[in-house]
Amino acid sequence: MARQPLQVIVIPFRKSENVGYQFAVFHRADDSMWQFIAGGAEDDETAEETARREAEEEAGIPKGARFFRLDSRASVPKTAFSPTDHWPKDLFVVPEYSFAVDVSGQELDLSHEHDKVRWLSFKEATRLLTWESNRIALWELNERLNTDIR
Repeated sequence: MARQPLQVIVIPFRKSENVGYQFAVFHRADDSMWQFIAGGAEDDETAEETARREAEEEAGIPKGARFFRLDSRASVPKTAFSPTDHWPKDLFVVPEYSFAVDVSGQELDLSHEHDKVRWLSFKEATRLLTWESNRIALWELNERLNTDIR
C-alpha cells in the first residue's frame, strides 16, 4: 500500500451524565506527544475511509461507528512524513482533515502506537494536546456538541 498525501485526525468523544462531554487524548509511544488518532490515506482511500480505518487500527473503534466530518482543516509540512519519494515534487504541504466519532458506551483498545489514553474535559484536553490543529478541531467539536449542531 502506498501512503498518499492526505492526513486525518479523529476525535473520539463520549457523553457522561455526571461529567458532560469527554474527549480521548492519546499518548504516542514513540515520541511522547499527546494527540488525537491520526494517520494518512493509503492507495485511493477517501478522507472518511482513512479516518474509519485509522480509528479501528489505533483504538479498536468499529468502522460502522457514528463518524462525522468537522470543518477544521490544517496543512502539515511534507517533511513530517516519510517516505515521500513517490509524491509530486511540487507538493510542500499535506492537507489534514478532522473527524469526530461518538464512542459513548464503548471501550477503546489501544494499538502499539499509543501507550496511554486519557478521557478529558475540553479544558484539560486543550492544555494537554501537542498540536494546534488538534486544539482547533477540538474547539469546533466542543462548540458543535454544546449547541447540538453536528
